[in-house]
Amino acid sequence: MTQFNKFTLLGAVCAALVSCNEDDSNSKSVNKDIDFSNHSSVPAFVFPMPGFEDMEISSLISSSDVLSQSPLFVFAGQPDGAGFMKDPNSDGYIMINNHEISQSVSRVFLDKTFKPVKGEYIVNSLGGMTRLCSATLATPGIHGFGPVFLTAGESGEESMVHGIDPMGSVGEAGRTDRVLPALGKASMENAVPLPKGVYSGKTIIFIGEDQSYGSSHASAGQLIMYMSNTLGDLQNGKLYALKRNDGNQVEMTMQKGSSYDVNFVEIPNAKNLTGAVINTTVNGLGAIRFSRVEDVDYGKGSKANNREIYFTATGQASSNQPVEGYTMWGRVYHLTMDANDPLKGKLEVVVEGDSTPGTGIINPDNLCVTENFVYIQEDGDSYYTAAQHDSYIWQYNIRTKVNKPWLNMNHKRNDPTWVAAYNQTGETRLGCWEFGAMNDISDLIGVPGTFAVNIHPHTWQKDAFRNADGSGNSTNKEGGQVVIIRNVEQ
Repeated sequence: MTQFNKFTLLGAVCAALVSCNEDDSNSKSVNKDIDFSNHSSVPAFVFPMPGFEDMEISSLISSSDVLSQSPLFVFAGQPDGAGFMKDPNSDGYIMINNHEISQSVSRVFLDKTFKPVKGEYIVNSLGGMTRLCSATLATPGIHGFGPVFLTAGESGEESMVHGIDPMGSVGEAGRTDRVLPALGKASMENAVPLPKGVYSGKTIIFIGEDQSYGSSHASAGQLIMYMSNTLGDLQNGKLYALKRNDGNQVEMTMQKGSSYDVNFVEIPNAKNLTGAVINTTVNGLGAIRFSRVEDVDYGKGSKANNREIYFTATGQASSNQPVEGYTMWGRVYHLTMDANDPLKGKLEVVVEGDSTPGTGIINPDNLCVTENFVYIQEDGDSYYTAAQHDSYIWQYNIRTKVNKPWLNMNHKRNDPTWVAAYNQTGETRLGCWEFGAMNDISDLIGVPGTFAVNIHPHTWQKDAFRNADGSGNSTNKEGGQVVIIRNVEQ
């Protein structure tokens, strides 16, 4: 039996994931079993921005927590991509998390109150091989295949997407044969499948390439699309890159307020090419050269909304100066896919950081798109001298096109007790903490307006956090945290 047939069978008994990428229910019932107390011993590292004070925030899990059923488990630092699902073997839930710097994937079991009780690693650093960034948990109910945790590798142009069984054995944590060659090779940030039925019978997966421009990588970052004419086929499809119809490859020739005709151009024989050859081929095909495509998501609700794709270009600089042709402070793009042909569409810039240097958006990284909003998570650790705020999550209103700061990092730089507890490195520059995934868990737990947010408090470092995945392959000792936020507008 193939690995993905196993996933499909498991999907028959496993309740569907509900996350930022995966919500498909309008249920408004409230589950009284859920306990929103601070399950973590560490207070939440975030607070709401003005105008959003009605949000309620609690800490779910942090690296220093001891779980009752696995007291030796350490929740590793840099929790990035994540997925949530019902536990098929209990009345509880399962949280799957990438841990970027340790190249690992953890599985945390939560009881019916949503309290973490057990943790373990289903991918360790040896199996992860590269930094594992954003991710999507695909399920039969939403996507028509799975459940499979699609986690993208980011450590250079030969990195690949992994397909991980969320119920896999911890004894297989070091396996290296779970990569998906048909999804190509690149410095990848996420692999996001569209819901089944958006294009009947097809599997379509969007992949963001997080690559800066350089002499060895002339194509820069790309928006890549994998497409198969068979639902659930992750092995035999074709790979495409986004291109402007007029052939212009320069990112900064596109301006906010204008729309550009685009198409996806095939990368021939991509499954059998090295990343270096794919890079050269894509540039030769005239694909748009973005400044680091770090995340992708789609609109929720109707099938028409599902064809509305949003992605970030995080930006880059050289000695605090723009790199010609590329965004420095970052952008968010909106791709409207043609209703009849997924290879055609229109592209526009909806959020522009370069027009408000330092005060507006700074290095957008992860995205969470709902029916009415785009939540944009920043990674501001480029430390631009003009930066004037810590990493935010922004709320972009799809209808009004207004973008507002929504959530902020709780550094408390002037509180000696807080600094001693959570800033062992002494780093105080703006943006030194960053956000990971944001997931809509409302329908999964039966409480509307409830989201989980991952946090990378990079300055929180302890020897006890070292080698969290047990592989002996990582010396990193950063902590991490997941918080729950309620009363979130969807």
